[in-house]
Amino acid sequence: MEAQYPAHWEADVVLADGGTAHVRPIRPADADRLRSFYSRLSDESIYFRFFGPRPRLSDREVERFTNVDYVSRVALIATIGAEMVAVIRYDRTGPGEAEVAFLVEDAHQGRGVASVLLEHLAATARERGIERFIADVLPANMRMTGLLRQAGYTAQSQFEDGVVRMTLDLTPTDTSTEVTIAREHRAESRSIARLLTPGSVAVIGASREPGGVGQTVLRNLLAADFTGPVYPVHREVRAVAGVRAYPSVSEIDGDVDLAVVAVPAEGVLDVVKECAEKGVHGLVVVSSGFGETGDQGRARQDELARIARSYGLRVVGPNCLGIANTDPAVKLNATLAATVPGRGRVGFFSQSGALGTALLQRVAQRGMGISSFVSAGNRADVSGNDLLQYWEEDDSTEVILLYLESLGNPRKFTRLARRIARSKPVVVVKSGGTPSGHSAEELGLPDSAISSLFEQAGLIRVDDLIQLFDVGQLLAYQPLPAGPRVALVTNSDALGLLAAHACRAVGLEPRTPVNLGPAAGAADYGPALAGELASPDVDAAVVIYMPPIPGHTEEVAGELLKVSKDSGKPVLATFRGHLGMHPALRVPGPSAPSRGSIPSYAAPEEAVRALAHVVRYATWRAQPATPPQELDDIDTARARTLVNETLSGTDAAHAETPSVSVPDPKAAQGGSTHGESTQLRSTQTGSTQAGFAQAGFAQAGPPVEIDATELLSCYGLTVWPAEVVRSADEAVAAAERLGWPVVVKVADPGASRRAGTVRLGLTGPEMVRHAYTEFAELFGEGVELAVQRMAPQPAVPTVVGVIEDPAFGPVVSFGLGEVTARLLQDQGFRLAPLTREDASALVRTVRAAPLLFGEYGYPPVAVDALEELLVRVGRLAHDLPEVSRLDLDQVLVGESDVMILGARAILRTPAGPRLDVGPRRLS
Repeated sequence: MEAQYPAHWEADVVLADGGTAHVRPIRPADADRLRSFYSRLSDESIYFRFFGPRPRLSDREVERFTNVDYVSRVALIATIGAEMVAVIRYDRTGPGEAEVAFLVEDAHQGRGVASVLLEHLAATARERGIERFIADVLPANMRMTGLLRQAGYTAQSQFEDGVVRMTLDLTPTDTSTEVTIAREHRAESRSIARLLTPGSVAVIGASREPGGVGQTVLRNLLAADFTGPVYPVHREVRAVAGVRAYPSVSEIDGDVDLAVVAVPAEGVLDVVKECAEKGVHGLVVVSSGFGETGDQGRARQDELARIARSYGLRVVGPNCLGIANTDPAVKLNATLAATVPGRGRVGFFSQSGALGTALLQRVAQRGMGISSFVSAGNRADVSGNDLLQYWEEDDSTEVILLYLESLGNPRKFTRLARRIARSKPVVVVKSGGTPSGHSAEELGLPDSAISSLFEQAGLIRVDDLIQLFDVGQLLAYQPLPAGPRVALVTNSDALGLLAAHACRAVGLEPRTPVNLGPAAGAADYGPALAGELASPDVDAAVVIYMPPIPGHTEEVAGELLKVSKDSGKPVLATFRGHLGMHPALRVPGPSAPSRGSIPSYAAPEEAVRALAHVVRYATWRAQPATPPQELDDIDTARARTLVNETLSGTDAAHAETPSVSVPDPKAAQGGSTHGESTQLRSTQTGSTQAGFAQAGFAQAGPPVEIDATELLSCYGLTVWPAEVVRSADEAVAAAERLGWPVVVKVADPGASRRAGTVRLGLTGPEMVRHAYTEFAELFGEGVELAVQRMAPQPAVPTVVGVIEDPAFGPVVSFGLGEVTARLLQDQGFRLAPLTREDASALVRTVRAAPLLFGEYGYPPVAVDALEELLVRVGRLAHDLPEVSRLDLDQVLVGESDVMILGARAILRTPAGPRLDVGPRRLS
């Protein structure tokens, strides 16, 4: 039987130097490619691999190396263009064990090819049940021993018969995960650096036509005084804009680092191949006619990314505005925008090409500076995640601004943002999304959930572009506030009161405004601001200067700059209604304002809104980053066995058994304070598969609904016992076993949403029989009822849930169980796993949270126990991707403990790994 080719092992990867390669399983058709690869190896590389000279591979060896079964014998190769540049393989030698070996072409050694191949081979080995790699290495082969030791896996070595035998335990560890993430970070950062710091640029499609796309980019490059050579490429003309033109990239005399492509869409793929042959490092494709035009354009766009990556190139675009770098050593304006702001400390990413020009103009009009700018357009390759990696390393960038229309890999995005926001603020304005990415609706999460997840990651999410720049200019030029207390210094009583009201509306704490009167000048503003900033009860100051007649603008501005200079507290202003960096309030820089400049806003409310965003970010950043806490009495192995056995049994019976339905998320809207909506039995419908497909899951297997009691017990959580009965006698017997008083409720989830389907506080057999009789009259004889011991009162009902989102991964939700809270969708969300700080923030996110802390007549309850439960549920969600949905409805929070009244889970075999799990790969 011919081995089935595992196409899902294929991946495009970024190498350590920023170039790209393609990783895939070897095939029999690679025989000639292997021979060619082997012919380019040095004698030393061959000696280290085979422990002796071997001038060439025999036909038998070639056949053996290229014909594998993809189970016990596996080989992966790395290709650049049509050539193989590396190969790694394992051969199973025993149960759970395999011997590993690899070869990298000498010209590509030191580029990180071997490390990324080892990551991918380890993942395939685990998939095939391999637990350990054995490698025999010559002592002189320091490069291989170093690679194996630095992979982060548990490694052992011993010396015998002149050979070092190394054993690698392939179980992922915290160290191996950190190594993978660190290598990904360095590689992606360098790949963007190669784009933004080219030594030379070719503009392909630079015609003589005035206003043409190619000529516009060329003229902008020349006008910016790019520090390297610029090469126009046109097949027919000798010069463009007075610069010598070349008929093709290959005929350019010197090296080309970056190519800007402005030819019609149907000619772009040929240009990519020409650039690859020339040795170009990266492409900026401003041409349109790709994914934005429909299926045919999407196919052309995918082929563009595939070909470029296979030849080692990163691509910005297509259908983009271009890229810019204001570094004086580069001076790159490879965009369609004639106006690029001066040098500053802000990195700016725009997904929209159409908006890019307007956005750059707005930045320039405000007097702000930028470090670099990228318009990614259709994002065939380079995305916001790549730019985050670059800006984290870039010392010239202190603030990151992102305009996003969609999220390609939200889980990776939030992971990166959470790390980067600890040192550099990230401000995001996100529109509703496009078909090319994941919008809030496509993700299956409400937009409020996206905001919650961004907040957890430390992102500053704003509503529109005006706020993006309002917040950005404050972060770029002023220090972070230590708290929410705001001083207001003004020359207008009305504007001062307006600012104070705006502060209270956004959660800031305003002091009584200091009104200096309409005639106030520098001698008044200086001492007043100095006095407020000197107070230990002030964290920031908003200065309002709106003279009724032209005043002493320069003098007042100079005094404000002098007073605020060394205060360590942010100062922002409404300065004569100016929007942006008023010339008089700037600290002069080489080409844009320097830090310490005071940003101005058109109205006090806009200044206050910007300050509120920054205060929330500063509060998040001041909290120490903590890893998920260690939990006792966790039995992950038993939980996984339970899940696997359940899914295995379902897969075997799937051919003749209908799929189990997924609970309607809206079904929980009508629960009572004692878990009236708890579902205790399964229903079966044929609509489940379609529902999961709409949620973004591939059809990997049927969903299975289970009682989650045993699963939760693996994570130290106990569900309040309940029994399903079908007669009055059974109900009484169940109550006797469970203990009085009891609750009796209708078990059917559909009926349970109707009023009157629960009876609380039943203290004896007659009350239980009477309740059963009432339900039988409503729903018929034999109605299924759930009997449950009455939980101690008083208690606050809450609802806890998990959803395995196709893009974000496991998301934990929390809300109160009262009907009003459910109807208003008063829920909070956090990505799993949760730290204790995440759980605390999640509880306090919901608007009804005061009911948990003794307000509005409710007693204070055990919030600590609730937070512990949320942490444990988050750990379960993180460990078990098969749990596509988990509902704890309800969770009563009492004065000393929490009680889970009902729990159900939907299990499903995942279609593949989570988006941010596994070896490094480009999407």
